[in-house]
Amino acid sequence: MVILITGASHTGKTLLAQRLLEQYNYPYLSIDHLKMGLIRSSNTELTPVSDDEALTSYLWPIVREMVKTAIENNQNLIAEGCYIPFDWRQDFDDRYLPSIRFICLAMTDEYIKSHFDAIKTHESDIESRLIENDFSIDGLIAENQRMIAGFRDAGEQVILIESDYEQRIEDILQTFQKPLDSDVAS
Repeated sequence: MVILITGASHTGKTLLAQRLLEQYNYPYLSIDHLKMGLIRSSNTELTPVSDDEALTSYLWPIVREMVKTAIENNQNLIAEGCYIPFDWRQDFDDRYLPSIRFICLAMTDEYIKSHFDAIKTHESDIESRLIENDFSIDGLIAENQRMIAGFRDAGEQVILIESDYEQRIEDILQTFQKPLDSDVAS
């Protein structure tokens, strides 16, 4: 089983991946770590501040083929990051799609407005982030709206964080409880 987790910045993709790793002992791939490894090793001209479209175009083909390899080898994997394209399903045929679980996290405008300070406070709970000087309520709202529209237009379900963040993450983990128990590779 492969679990793809995507969504806007600061929505808890890494937290959810970490909790799934702890719950199921699945290997975990951070697409951000892959990005930084390729950038730091000078295997790309892209930089950490390149636009998301350029980074997605570069990183997704690598991640896509890693996902296929994991499925072909009957291996479990959690792949997490914002560099998953809206139309990701077109890259997989019926051999692969039944083995992929997809999660897209996004926050509502109201949630961001009323919890912005908490979002900032928890931004480094799982990984240390560099301080983003241009991190703002308006920017976060715009990014979440872009993710919601893009994935919904592609026919994907988007899990909205509207009120109690911790409860929403717990609800997601619970939806995986029974289906994953029978899917774990030996």
